[in-house]
Amino acid sequence: MTRTDMWEMQFGATRGNFCVWAPRVSRMDVKILKHGGVYPMKRDAEGNFSVFVDKARPGDRYYYVIDGNRERPDPVSAFQPDGVHGPSEIVDHAAYRWSDARWKGLGLSDYIFYELHVGTFTPAGTFDAVIRKLPYLGKLGITCIELMPVAQFPGARNWGYDGVGLYAVQNTYGGPDGLRRLVDACHRQGLAVCLDVVYNHLGPEGNYLHDYGPYFTNRYHNSWGDAVNFDGADSDPVRRFFIDNALFWVTHYHIDCLRLDAVHGIYDFGATHILEELQRAVQEQAGRLRRKVVVVAESDLNDSRIIRPVKAGGFGLDTQWSDDFHHAVHVTLTGEKNGYYEDFSGLTDIVKSLRNAFVYDGRYSVSRVRTHGNSTHGIPAEKFVICTQNHDQIGNRAFGDRLSQTLTFAEQKMIAGLLLFSPYLPLLFMGEEYGEPAPFQYFVDHGDKDLVEAVRNGRKKDFEAFGWDKIPDPKSKATYDKSKLNWKLVSKGPHKHLLNFYGDMLALRKKFKIGSNRNRKQLQVECSDKTQCLAVGYREGAKSAPFAIFSFSDKPVTLKLPLGRKAFDPVIYSDETRYGGKSKNKLKCRAGEMTLAPKSAVVGSARP
Repeated sequence: MTRTDMWEMQFGATRGNFCVWAPRVSRMDVKILKHGGVYPMKRDAEGNFSVFVDKARPGDRYYYVIDGNRERPDPVSAFQPDGVHGPSEIVDHAAYRWSDARWKGLGLSDYIFYELHVGTFTPAGTFDAVIRKLPYLGKLGITCIELMPVAQFPGARNWGYDGVGLYAVQNTYGGPDGLRRLVDACHRQGLAVCLDVVYNHLGPEGNYLHDYGPYFTNRYHNSWGDAVNFDGADSDPVRRFFIDNALFWVTHYHIDCLRLDAVHGIYDFGATHILEELQRAVQEQAGRLRRKVVVVAESDLNDSRIIRPVKAGGFGLDTQWSDDFHHAVHVTLTGEKNGYYEDFSGLTDIVKSLRNAFVYDGRYSVSRVRTHGNSTHGIPAEKFVICTQNHDQIGNRAFGDRLSQTLTFAEQKMIAGLLLFSPYLPLLFMGEEYGEPAPFQYFVDHGDKDLVEAVRNGRKKDFEAFGWDKIPDPKSKATYDKSKLNWKLVSKGPHKHLLNFYGDMLALRKKFKIGSNRNRKQLQVECSDKTQCLAVGYREGAKSAPFAIFSFSDKPVTLKLPLGRKAFDPVIYSDETRYGGKSKNKLKCRAGEMTLAPKSAVVGSARP
C-alpha cells in the first residue's frame, strides 16, 4: 500500500459521495433520514457500492439498507450520535479550524505517557472536561496524554475495548469536535496525544461488520472469538480498513501516537505482516503531513521482532509496552504469587527488567508451562514503555484496587522514583501521581441482558487463577461511579506530598536527560541481598552522572556507595519532610557512606 500522493478516505460519506465495501451484499441503498430519500447504490466488481447524493450535507443522518430490509450504520461512520445501533451522521472533517500549525510532534525519547480514561478522569467525563486539567498535567511534567479507546462503544460506560464504530468518536464523550478541541488544546499546551486503538477484535454489541463482508475468520481465535481476517480470502480490503483507520486518526484528528491494543491477538501469516504494513503507511503519511507520529504496540509475547527494524527481520514499530518491570516490582512489594505473578520473584527480576526490559527473554515460564520471550540485545531503551500501574494491571484485578490501597506511602514514592529514573519510557496511570484511593473497576453498559450475564460469568472465570470472587457488577453504574477520580485530594496531606515527589522526579528526569541521552549501554544496575538495596547509575567516563539508590528494606540501612562510586550529591530523597517523610534535612553522604530510611529512594549525581 505505498502511496506517493496525499492519503484520502475512499469509503464513508464525504462531499455527497457514499461508498462502502460489501461483497456479501447483492443490493445496497443509502437512506438519508432528513428528507426520507432512499438512493440505490452501484456495485463494482470488487464489491464496492457507491452513489453520489447531491442533497447530502454535513449533519445529515443516514443508514445503509442491505438487500432492501436491513438498516445498518456505516462501517466507517465518523459519528454515531444515537449510539452503536442508530444512524450514522455525515461529518465534514475540513470544517474544524485547527490552531496547531506549528506543532510537529515529539521525539520518541521525549515521551512521558499519562494514561487516562475520559469517562472517569473527571466528574463530567467529557473531552472538554479533560481540557481543563491540561495545565495540571503540563505542570506535573507529563509530555503525552494517552487516551483509552474513544471509538464508539455500546451505551455510556465502557473501557473502550468493546468499540464497534472504529471511525466514530464516542458520542457521550463529546463526539468528533470534542476530540479535536482536546487534541488542539494539548498541542497548545505542548502535550502530545496518544490514542489507544483496537485492531485485534471488535465488541460484540453493535458489530455489524459481519453483514458487510469477511472481516473475521474462524481460522484463528483469540480471547475475544474469531480473529480479524488479515491473511485469508478477501483480506486486502480488510487490511485497508484498519490501515485507513490509523491514517484517519493521524490525519483528521492530528493524533501524535497510536497505541495498538494486544497485538498478540492479531494473526497474519502473509509475507508482509499487517503491523509492518501499518507502520509503513503511518510513517509515509506522517512525512506528507510533516509531523512526527509514533506507533506503540501492546504485546505480552516479549517478542523483540515487533520493534526491530524491517531490514533486521522485524516489523519496525517504534516502541512497545513491556509488562515485566511491572510484574517484578508488584511481586517484590506485595508478595502476590497467583496467576502470571508466579513467574516473578524478588529484586533480581527487577534488576533484569532494568537491564534487559524483558525478564522473560527465552526463560522458562511456569505459568505458561513453556519457554517465553526472546532477546532485546542491541535495542535502545526508548523502544520500551514501562509502568508500575496501568488500566489492565489495576482494572483486571477483581476489585480494581490500586497500589495506593496495597503499598505504604513510602513504597509508593520509592517505586515512583525507580520508574522515572529508568532509561525506558515511563507511563503513569491517571491519579497514580497523588495516590488516588478510588479503584478503577471494569464496567460496561451493554443493552443485551444475555451479553451482560456472559460478561459477568467471564470475569468470574478470569479470576479463578487468582482466587478472587464476589467481584463488582460490571453493569452497575455504581461500579463506574466508584472509579472516578477525586480531585479534591490533590491538595491534601500525603496526596500533595506524593504529587510533589512525582513532579520533582519528572523535572529531574528531564534535567538529567534520562530519556534522551541515557541508554542501556550506559546503565549500571546491581542489588544487595544483605542490604535489600538496588543501585542504578549511568556511566559518563570520569564525569559525575545520574545515580540513585532504592532501599527495599523494612529497616534503616547504612551502606557504602555501590557501583564503584566515590562521591554522591543527593538531590531528591523520598524521606524528606517536603515529601511527607521524617527527615528534616537533606540527606548527606559522608566518606562514601549514608543511611537510608526504610523503603526509600535517593536520586542525584555521583562521581566514579
